Amino acid sequence: MYRVSVDTGGTFTDLVVRDDRNNVYMSKALTTRERAYLAIEQGLEDIAQTIGISVDELVRRSSQINYGTTRSTNLVVTAQTAKTALLTTEGFPDVLLLREGGKPDPFRRLHYRGPYVPRYLTFEIGERIASDGSVYTPLDERTVVEALRRCRESEVEAIAVSLIWSIGNPAHELRVGELIEEHLPGIPYTLSHQVNPSIREYRRASATAIDASLKPSMQKFFGDLESDLAEAGFTGTLLISTSYGGGWHADRIAEQPVYSIGSGPSMAPLAAIEVADHNLPGGAAENILLVTDMGGTTFDLAVVVRGEVARTTDTWLGGKWIGDITGARSVDIESIGAGGGSIIWVDGGGLMRVGPQSAGSEPGPVCYGRGGTEPTITDAALVLGYLDSSNFLGGRLGLDLAGARRSIEGVAERLGMTIEEAASAALHISVDNIVTAIREKTVAKGIDARELAVVAGGGASGLTIGLIARELGAGSVILPKAAGAMSAYGALYSDIVSEFDAVTFMTTDSEGFSVENEGIRRVSAAAEEFFGTLDHATIAGTSTDFYMQARYPMQAWELTIPLGDRQALDGLSARDVEECFHLEHERVFGVREVGKHIEIVAWGARARAQLVASEEKGSFVSSGTEGGVASRPGYFGETGWQETPVLDALEVVRRGSLDGPAIIREDITTIVIHPGQLLEVLPSGDYRLSNRAV
Repeated sequence: MYRVSVDTGGTFTDLVVRDDRNNVYMSKALTTRERAYLAIEQGLEDIAQTIGISVDELVRRSSQINYGTTRSTNLVVTAQTAKTALLTTEGFPDVLLLREGGKPDPFRRLHYRGPYVPRYLTFEIGERIASDGSVYTPLDERTVVEALRRCRESEVEAIAVSLIWSIGNPAHELRVGELIEEHLPGIPYTLSHQVNPSIREYRRASATAIDASLKPSMQKFFGDLESDLAEAGFTGTLLISTSYGGGWHADRIAEQPVYSIGSGPSMAPLAAIEVADHNLPGGAAENILLVTDMGGTTFDLAVVVRGEVARTTDTWLGGKWIGDITGARSVDIESIGAGGGSIIWVDGGGLMRVGPQSAGSEPGPVCYGRGGTEPTITDAALVLGYLDSSNFLGGRLGLDLAGARRSIEGVAERLGMTIEEAASAALHISVDNIVTAIREKTVAKGIDARELAVVAGGGASGLTIGLIARELGAGSVILPKAAGAMSAYGALYSDIVSEFDAVTFMTTDSEGFSVENEGIRRVSAAAEEFFGTLDHATIAGTSTDFYMQARYPMQAWELTIPLGDRQALDGLSARDVEECFHLEHERVFGVREVGKHIEIVAWGARARAQLVASEEKGSFVSSGTEGGVASRPGYFGETGWQETPVLDALEVVRRGSLDGPAIIREDITTIVIHPGQLLEVLPSGDYRLSNRAV
């Protein structure tokens, strides 16, 4: 049997297949926007051919498919979601407009995006629940029916319902849901207490609106994927990657598609942990990892501190404070517009810029020959001699060098440069953008970039990681064999994970305080119910870890504090709980308030089901042929044009190490070693890159 993992990005769809002996096969295809399976089928053709079976047989013999996608993210960012209405408590129509009042730059006048749901589609409902869950104002059903009538007239495609303090008592939201089904049958809707039970009004309302707006498109998208797979003979388990680094069954993620935002990139840190455990002294548990994933559209980065993947509830789409927040817990990933498809352009002041706009897969970079007209980083890399057609999409896509040169020439003429100088400058500008983002991400966490171990992934990572490593001065840079399909590879090692929250309010100085409370009982029951929905034939074991959201009295923001498993929880006193908070507060903010009690606003549980896995030691299986050593001219900023060896991966393994300049052709990516750099083959088969004096 096989396990298949897929990551659909804005430009490429990455595929990884693992067999019963843990051998790993990888492939790539251009993303097909409407029917995901078309790209999956194309990518599986290479792998099936290497294995020696047909695509149909490979699909039929697959026990599990993990699928991650950036589609939901792109729908929100490009405003292609469904026409959505918001039903909110009377007196609170501007919750999406006011956001949380933050401003990224206090000295500049900024353009804020309009509210996610426009005012004319926001309807006030007569009702009010108090913070203790009591009914302050009964639900006026006439206002609900009138709002639904106006929704029908406005041809609304989805409805978000976010009522004040529904997390304390959801009765009014549940009744509104019943009225929607009665008066607008078939219109998808989202209730805020179900999708994001948070005390923060804006985050809950924003998550609800985004979730509802995604339902029509994403339910069809996932439904098409399921039906296409079934038609191809797939009878196994389909898991959709979630934003917080796990998998859900397709029917559940279709009901809460907001959790599919960032689902593909969330898997890269899992791959990095696996890579670190095989290549670094002490493994992921004793290192700080910077995880990078450079694809065709974006450059994603995350930090893993001693085996713990950083998570956040501050995922903004369209810019912090000025965009829209998902409100959902997710892997803390920073994405910038610096992928292989990032467009090179000249601004009004005559300065070269790179991104954030991307050519995507349609039409794509000029060198793809698919109608693209604007130069990109991929075009620049081809002009510099770094790429060729032999290993690009398995040799299925010929690259147009003449077209790439013409596209760069337009930029070069405006700047008074040669074509090669302009292409090299574009690559360096892209790297500068990336390094700036990395430093901001790490400095904000008190991390010195020189202490980092970089795990570099993504199909385009090999083009830039040498320059990035040089700029950062990072202590160690690992290029995994799975770099070209980093997120898809990580999904192979993901568990089925879900989180459950119960909003409460209690203080550790209150009489009778105990961690054995109604909130813990509710999340424990939800975790057990979740485990009951799984196919236990594929489950190796389950675990539940608990956390709390707490703060000092009168503090504006709470922190999420891990408390451990059930056994650890049972032994915690009020003083122990306070000490857990003091330690985390000191780590994050540098101070602790000795002797202060704390306020707890929510309890949570993270339920994890580990999947059965083979214990055999496998290997990466190449679909290419041995090409030995060739050479071609390569352009490097330090030396200009020089003859550069081009080696296939098997030749690099034979040598054990390689001095730059050199170019390595992997099955689905290309690695550029710049002058003054050394690439070593590690015992695991992965690569380590280090800098030497030129």
